[in-house]
Amino acid sequence: MHSFFIAISLSMFMFTGIASPAATESPLSVDEGVPAYAKWGKMAVKATMAKYPDAEIIDYLYSGNEVKDDSKIEKFKLWLRQGNKEFGVRINIRYHQDTEKVEGITFQETSK
Repeated sequence: MHSFFIAISLSMFMFTGIASPAATESPLSVDEGVPAYAKWGKMAVKATMAKYPDAEIIDYLYSGNEVKDDSKIEKFKLWLRQGNKEFGVRINIRYHQDTEKVEGITFQETSK
């Protein structure tokens, strides 16, 4: 349980740009020791903030990935608070495995 919160804290530092100088050279760079999905998590958070500008992100979960043909799909679930309402959003980021070019980002709201 503690490692989950440490990962969130580390991720939040990366999202706010307080990470090491290497992390600020490219918006999607990854430092040693940081999970490979971290750059996709950063993208998921930024895309969610753009889609829900009045909401606060209160939790973050990496849900794994899957491979489809030449593409890979990274899956995340973020928990948001907007006013008195709390809800989850599942975010899937599909990208080409060789080029890492994003092919699409989908959002699905959940109540759980």
